[in-house]
Amino acid sequence: MAQEARDTDMPALPRLDGRRSSYRERVADALRAALTAGELRPGQVYSAPSLAARFGVSATPVREAMLDLAKEGLVDTVPNKGFRVTAVTDRQLDEYTHIRALVEVPTVVELARTADRVSLEALRPAAREIVTAAAAGDLVAYMEADTRFHLGLLALAGNAHLVEVVADLRKRSRLYGLTALVEAGRLLPSAQEHLDLLDALLARDEKAVHEIMTRHLGHVRGLWASTG
Repeated sequence: MAQEARDTDMPALPRLDGRRSSYRERVADALRAALTAGELRPGQVYSAPSLAARFGVSATPVREAMLDLAKEGLVDTVPNKGFRVTAVTDRQLDEYTHIRALVEVPTVVELARTADRVSLEALRPAAREIVTAAAAGDLVAYMEADTRFHLGLLALAGNAHLVEVVADLRKRSRLYGLTALVEAGRLLPSAQEHLDLLDALLARDEKAVHEIMTRHLGHVRGLWASTG
């Protein structure tokens, strides 16, 4: 039976200063990153006050942000206790990965023909952040940079709905076991693929882009399977 997470079980979440957007939006983004990185664990119940203490804000924006995440299916409300992080099954992960491959691979291959060099190069800082975060074992920073890179890349196709669909799939298919991958030294090769992908796009090498994207998405599913 799931138990409520004690303060000592809580991850060291970043404190928020409110300089960008609202507390609610920033808390929601930080919570999604923590969920994706596995720092908020499936089955655990977290109270709004305990999360608020970690963020250095009041419980109200945290509670509102958690309600947003509940609408996305990432958490369930537990009356008088807080929010339970929902689990994702292997079948769901397979389905999400399959849809992503159907959508992302051909879209990114097309960008090898259509995306301008300036727009592609603008993504290099995010790709480097991914590598840096992987090397440092900073899972939240890794996932935040990874999201910016992939959604920024897809945005170059000019289809906002496609970006929205993939963003939703990424939220629902949170990566599990990233800590074990860091300890095994297997996260860095996956991170490096982002720079390899950019280089292939800039070289207009459609075959290489297809191979890297297919391998990258397959690698991600393999990470789920090997740590599940």
